[in-house]
Amino acid sequence: MTTDRVIFRNGAIFDGKRLLYDHALICDGDATGRIVSDANIATGDYVDLNGDIVSPGYVDLQVNGGDGVMLNDVPSVETIRRIAQAHRRLGVAALLPTLITDTAYKTRAAIDAAIHAVNEGVPGVAGLHLEGPHLSVARKGAHDGDLICPMSDADLAALIEAAGHLPCLKVTVAPESVSEQQVRALSDAGVLVSLGHTDADFATCQRYAAAGARCVTHLFNAMSQLGNREPGLVGAALSNGGFSAGLIADGIHVHPQVMRAAWAAKTGPGQIYLVSDAMAVAGTDQSEFRLEGRRITRTDGRLTLEDGTLAGADLDLTTAIRVLVTQVGVPLPAALAAATTYPAQLIGRMPGAAITRDSMIRISGTLDKCAWL
Repeated sequence: MTTDRVIFRNGAIFDGKRLLYDHALICDGDATGRIVSDANIATGDYVDLNGDIVSPGYVDLQVNGGDGVMLNDVPSVETIRRIAQAHRRLGVAALLPTLITDTAYKTRAAIDAAIHAVNEGVPGVAGLHLEGPHLSVARKGAHDGDLICPMSDADLAALIEAAGHLPCLKVTVAPESVSEQQVRALSDAGVLVSLGHTDADFATCQRYAAAGARCVTHLFNAMSQLGNREPGLVGAALSNGGFSAGLIADGIHVHPQVMRAAWAAKTGPGQIYLVSDAMAVAGTDQSEFRLEGRRITRTDGRLTLEDGTLAGADLDLTTAIRVLVTQVGVPLPAALAAATTYPAQLIGRMPGAAITRDSMIRISGTLDKCAWL
């Protein structure tokens, strides 16, 4: 027996699929840990979980900022490092730093910074998410409409080239600004194409799914809605099993009863997964910040522009899990999977495949806080 063996018991262990009770997690130093039944626990030092949950760290595919900075502020390795560190403190093991619609110069800088961050091994950085600029002005939300533009051949070539240097490049696009042929080319190059900020109808969204789009960005927000005669992108996301859909589960962006209906309606194998859509205030007590000169205030869990438009979310994934469980009625194992397994699978990862102490978090039984083991 090693002298640095630690056994975590008297709680629940989430292995990425199941929530296991009457089990323990055994960690031997830096070696791969293992989950065993209580009946097979060996000797060693015990940590009493007191009913808490041990889970793989979260995977967040939409992180705009943290630690007081936005990726849009100065797209650099240091900015990405600060954002990743802030979200590590919130239980995030892997994330996609996300650039909101910006200039061609900032977009190029974000791509270069993400590539360098990955090459330097900045902890937690799993690639890059470009949310724009190829969106619909009619559904721009907090994005700068003056910077929204159609995708050019040069834009397409730059994205394809970037995808070859990143473990994951996710792009949010709207059919209004990107053709099916461009989506097919991006998908063939390994880009994770997500539809969002669009007024596209159901039939159009289905065609774009056939062309290779596999995601929907912040389900229900900034998109064509589910109507009685026109299902829109919401209807396509729920009925097409090829789509996975990010969800901002703060109870503000989407009403809990709407989330409940969506959860029941979603056709697989694509899944609804949680995103924070976090902004600069994540991991801080700041009351406001600026996005490209525009003031965004933080009040009662909301981030808004001066005209009241929602501008990202004041959310961490532990809170999102709690909302799903306590307000929406999603079973705890499914809520945990929505913050870990589902987004990880979407970007080619599998949480829990190799369990180490520094890859696992401890979530309070009340679902109001988490910490690394």
